[in-house]
Amino acid sequence: MPSAGAGGTASAGAGASGTASREEAGGADSGGTSGGGSELDGGNPAGAGTSAGGTSSAGGSSTTGGAGAASFGGASAVCGAGPALTGLPQPAAVLAALRLSNEHFLQAWPDPSVDIVTDRARPSNLWTRSVYFEGLLALYAIEPDAARKAGYYEYAVKWGASPSHPWQLAYGGTSTRSADNQCCGQTYLDLAQIEPDPLRTRDIKADIDKMVASSSSGDWTWVDAIQMAMPVFAKLGVATKGTSYFEKMHALYESAKTTQGFYDTANHLWWRDATFKPPFTTPNGKSCYWSRGNGWVFAALTRVLDITPSNEAHRAEYVADFSAMAGALQKIQRADGFWNVSLGDPDDHGGPELTGTALFAYGLAWGIRLGLLDANEYGPTLSRAWCAMASAVHENGALGYAQGSGSKPADGQPVSFDSVPDFSDFPLGCFLLGGSEVWKLAAR
Repeated sequence: MPSAGAGGTASAGAGASGTASREEAGGADSGGTSGGGSELDGGNPAGAGTSAGGTSSAGGSSTTGGAGAASFGGASAVCGAGPALTGLPQPAAVLAALRLSNEHFLQAWPDPSVDIVTDRARPSNLWTRSVYFEGLLALYAIEPDAARKAGYYEYAVKWGASPSHPWQLAYGGTSTRSADNQCCGQTYLDLAQIEPDPLRTRDIKADIDKMVASSSSGDWTWVDAIQMAMPVFAKLGVATKGTSYFEKMHALYESAKTTQGFYDTANHLWWRDATFKPPFTTPNGKSCYWSRGNGWVFAALTRVLDITPSNEAHRAEYVADFSAMAGALQKIQRADGFWNVSLGDPDDHGGPELTGTALFAYGLAWGIRLGLLDANEYGPTLSRAWCAMASAVHENGALGYAQGSGSKPADGQPVSFDSVPDFSDFPLGCFLLGGSEVWKLAAR
């Protein structure tokens, strides 16, 4: 059994799968051709959320931005009030929110190894569940209660060692090039760092080694893939103390960013894939920057920078992109602390939306804590974001305002406090990632 001491930082977010007509969700090994998305929806828009009934938010009221308070678990935090970080909540209030939402999920999924069944059965090492476990390990890293901490670890190990896929990758075995299928490897590598076991890393390393040895670098054809797989390369680079993983990681990133041109260098936001690049526009004639797609990239950069050595050859580029994105995101935050589903067009299925907001909070909190972002400038933005996140928590721990799987703002609509996404696992993973970093900042 590993130590109950606070661990290192946890992984962040995950993404979509691979072929042009498919959308974010998870599945068959496709290697990832242009357009990208994941197999879960079979090319159709993600299912619209259905009402969960009239449960009220935890704490009772949502924030309206620069003034007022959002409450959770009896503790309140003033949203965006005052300079720097004075608007952050008490660490105990953050931890209470994270525990409540996670407990709600554990009650629904007492056995993490069982298949995920929605319209059909899918293996539990699907990317959606992998994102949850990244968030769970973030909670594990800050959990002060030894019994809870041990429970999180045991739950994650039971998932990884599932008899149906013991420490294996989703769908594609050790020959997959799909970032979605590799996403579970982030948690396998983290669990092996907590308690070394070569079985935990065997398949993910064998798979990534084949990619490193190949000449192709165009696999990340949708931006979600950056979050799904980029941290895997970074973790293996740190573990082996070699440069080959970092070089391949950069080649894949550079292909998505520049060769395929998903990064808008003028606005410092990302188009989800080639189909959303100009001349494509929203119905209102504006560029379409999907909130969660940008959240995946922002979280991936956070995750990679958190462990990448200071002398790594491409670190300065990642820092520059992270900082530029932070500045762009700060300018378009909603008054209530959320970000819109469609970042560039509030009238295109605007917002509020939890998953993108939580991933942005994850990066902002980390950037402030590490000194890459100025606390006076970004602190109020972060405190508003946390208050928005807390306002999305139902009294029973369920999460509202979470867009289900998809590839664009229109998918999974309507997104509301009472709507239920088709998958509850990855929204919770995003929430736990963002909240755990907020806790670290508030507790320091």
